[in-house]
Amino acid sequence: MGRIRLLEGDICREEVDAIVNAANTELKLGTGVAGAIREQAGPAVQEECDGLAPVAVGEAVLTGAGRLPARHVLHAASMELGGRTTEEALRASTRRCLELAREHELRSIAFPALGTGVGGLSLQRCAEIMLEEARQHLDGETSVEDIRFVLFGEPAYRVFEDVDDARRILAQMEKLRQ
Repeated sequence: MGRIRLLEGDICREEVDAIVNAANTELKLGTGVAGAIREQAGPAVQEECDGLAPVAVGEAVLTGAGRLPARHVLHAASMELGGRTTEEALRASTRRCLELAREHELRSIAFPALGTGVGGLSLQRCAEIMLEEARQHLDGETSVEDIRFVLFGEPAYRVFEDVDDARRILAQMEKLRQ
């Protein structure tokens, strides 16, 4: 069974099979995580994205990672260019990234807090949805052994930590009731 880890740091420095980009449907690497990927990976990732765009909201695509230490970038399209991220789009794009990881037999994947920057989704809902999707994925048949949530800054890390702790406490309470 795989594991979920919460880390504070720069997702572009993760040595994993794939990092996830908070993408728009046009796959334009703009600001936030996408901007960091554009700057650190070099032009190859944007060039590859240009050949794959557009994609539907809730979809994801796999590209190379340019100069990043990761092998691939999964671009999770949780919003239209200039739009907002919805809970449904976040859930669908997170699930699709995990499905693509399984299809490509990837073992490790690192996610940022998708949709919480220009996408406008709250960190709390983001953490609840993404952690739930990660747990459900690991409960099924998958090649993924390591899902990391690499969060930029302590406040984001703490929100994910609180959501994860709350789920563990509820599970322990259920065991006690039985």
